Formats: sequence, C-alpha cells, structure tokens
Amino acid sequence: MMAAVAESMKERTGRTLEEWVGVVTAGGIDPLDQNGVRRWLKSEHGVALNSQWAIADAAARGAGWRRPSVEEYVDQQYVGAKQALRPLFDRVREIVEAFGADVTMEGRSTYTPFVRRRQFAAVAAATRTRVDIGVRFVDAPESSRLVPSSAPG
Repeated sequence: MMAAVAESMKERTGRTLEEWVGVVTAGGIDPLDQNGVRRWLKSEHGVALNSQWAIADAAARGAGWRRPSVEEYVDQQYVGAKQALRPLFDRVREIVEAFGADVTMEGRSTYTPFVRRRQFAAVAAATRTRVDIGVRFVDAPESSRLVPSSAPG
C-alpha cells in the first residue's frame, strides 16, 4: 500500500515522496515524531491521510528510524504493569492462529490485529488487569459478553 501511495504522490499532492521528505526536513519538524509530522502535514499543507502516513514514515526512516517487527510490537505492549497479561495474549494468539495457515498477525503499537483477507480480530492490553478482544461480526450473536466497539475490533 505504501508503495502505491508513494507512486501516486506527485499526481495527488504536486510533490514526490522525496520532495515531501525535504519539506519536512526544511520545516524543522522532528522526523522521528511521526504523529507530529502527520499533524503538521495536514494543518500546514492539507495533505490527505494516506499521504501523511507515507511521508511521515519516509521522513522517519531517513532519520534512522526502523519499523519494529511484529514480535517487537507485541513485546512492547506487554511490558511493565501489563507484563502479567502476556500469557493471556499468548493463549489467544495460539487459538486464533490455529484457525488456519491463512491467518497472519500484524504489528501495531497499541493492539495486535489478526488478518485473513482483512482484519477479523484484535487483541489489546487495555489496562494493567484487562485484555480486550475485538471480533468482527457481520451479524453479532446476542450475548451479554459482546459490547459494540469502534476499535480495535
């Protein structure tokens, strides 16, 4: 997806990805603060969301940032006060991955999505004592244990 966004960047924004990285650098924004870069691109330049992500990612990589692996993302979610929740995550992961070889786990900073063609489940260390499991339903069954949510599932 990032490659497709980068390829169409000039057409959509008037600048190439490399030119935008130069704009970020010249703008004095810390390229390692990807949220700050995205906010600045939107407020100062009106850059659309997907382009913001691609530019912020490229600027951060140019400054030496490396995207964590999926396992590193998971490890970061279960440290400190949330460390005791890791066995719960590991068990849920084991169950979900047993659904089939087509299930993949992706890395995010605050939750872990499970995907087939699209995300169908997500696990998040919500508090130091609770793991939330989000499940995508077309028609959710009646259950007092299911609560509608906007994210992460």
